[in-house]
Amino acid sequence: MDSALAAIAAWMPEQRWYGGKGRTPALRRIGAWELPVAEPGVRAISLLVMDDAADPPVLYQVPVVERPTDAPDGEAHLIGMLEDGTRLYDGPHDPAFTDGLLELIRSGGRAVAHGAAAMGHPAVRTPDGRRVVADAAAPATRVAASVLGGEQSNTSIVFRPDGAPPVICKVFRQLHHGDNPDVTLQTALGIAGSPHIPPVVGDVLGEWDDVGRADGRAHGHLAFAQEFLPGVEDAWRVALLSAASARDFTAEARALGVAVSEVHASLGASFGREPASPDLIAAIAAAWRRRLAIAVAEVPALEPLRDAIESFYARAEAGAWPDLQRVHGDLHLGQVILAPDRGWFLLDFEGEPMRPMAERRRPDLPVRDVAGMLRSFDYVAGATELGRPARAADARAWAASARQAFIDGYVAASGMDLTVYQDLLAAFELDKAVYEAIYETRNRPDWAPIPLRAIEHLLETGPLQASPEATDAPSAPSGAPGA
Repeated sequence: MDSALAAIAAWMPEQRWYGGKGRTPALRRIGAWELPVAEPGVRAISLLVMDDAADPPVLYQVPVVERPTDAPDGEAHLIGMLEDGTRLYDGPHDPAFTDGLLELIRSGGRAVAHGAAAMGHPAVRTPDGRRVVADAAAPATRVAASVLGGEQSNTSIVFRPDGAPPVICKVFRQLHHGDNPDVTLQTALGIAGSPHIPPVVGDVLGEWDDVGRADGRAHGHLAFAQEFLPGVEDAWRVALLSAASARDFTAEARALGVAVSEVHASLGASFGREPASPDLIAAIAAAWRRRLAIAVAEVPALEPLRDAIESFYARAEAGAWPDLQRVHGDLHLGQVILAPDRGWFLLDFEGEPMRPMAERRRPDLPVRDVAGMLRSFDYVAGATELGRPARAADARAWAASARQAFIDGYVAASGMDLTVYQDLLAAFELDKAVYEAIYETRNRPDWAPIPLRAIEHLLETGPLQASPEATDAPSAPSGAPGA
């Protein structure tokens, strides 16, 4: 192992994006790509390294900057010293890398290849000629940039060009062959003119050696940039404050339902739809039952509810199923933001992090997104109750009204006949709550009552129904999901 890999291997386990917690990386270099740097003696390189300590091995992207002397901000982001005395820094925190990355994306250039290629792609235009890109100025030699804190699986850099809206660029840390849905779905939504995603700036597509592929090369997305909306909190935090103060949230929830429906309609029109095959239906139902069996073994409170849950699953499996299409895949309140005067934005279309990337690229059921958001509203009530037990009744009423408003907005915008799919929606809600019960029992036992109470409530009251005024809304366009 060369000195750069040795330094990275020692530093990597402390990074939040490293997936092998408690494990020492076993790294080998797959390739690298390099950005031009005007500063003498400085190199900005993104290394692609395979961690063979994982099973299966995991490919990571590690941008670094080599400097002969200290970085502008000192030693705060030093990875280590190389054998010749060169200092190795974490690239996203160094202007030599960040300036070059933004220029690569906006200019559509190519990085210098060292066994791996990187190509910038500026955002494309809509059919009417409008460019799907934030109105950001061309980057100067130096653009103020900082790393967004709190991220788990990737690294996001926020650029603040003078006289233009800020840009956020997500650098993907774990790389996979094939398109990243976070890029492809949002780019397609931008081309379709959707108002529910931040304007796209562009992306970086890479190629690298892969002995497991027939042609010996893999390709995938390395980075993705969009307009950044500063000072806007995700809806989870906004909803918590609203529930804690018993502030009505129905107008916002209904508008969110409309936004999700419109995103589904755009994705269906952009990528197409296909019927749910009997094999797929059987596979999904089998997954529900496997998860329930695990839950019953680990969460004893579910044993008396098992038969009733399985009855819901049986009705859903035998009932109507809508067409499959591309969806968000991991939708909850933490993935949406409400921007003043601009409405709802959906973020992070990568799908569920625990699912293989190939699965996340497949068509899925829009009802999965709907169920995820409904469960998120319920979790707001549960979290509020845990922190303020005296507000339990108000929090549950808040969640009930928010859930109803969300489904009403979705149904009114989509034209979906919810009565046809009510058992399927209930089954997806139950399955998600069963998963939550397993997770909370293993990790946060004090939170386990939240999904358990939700399961009991759904079994007692039956599937959620849309209000009459939602079902009486004008018919949605023929391309809407479920229409």
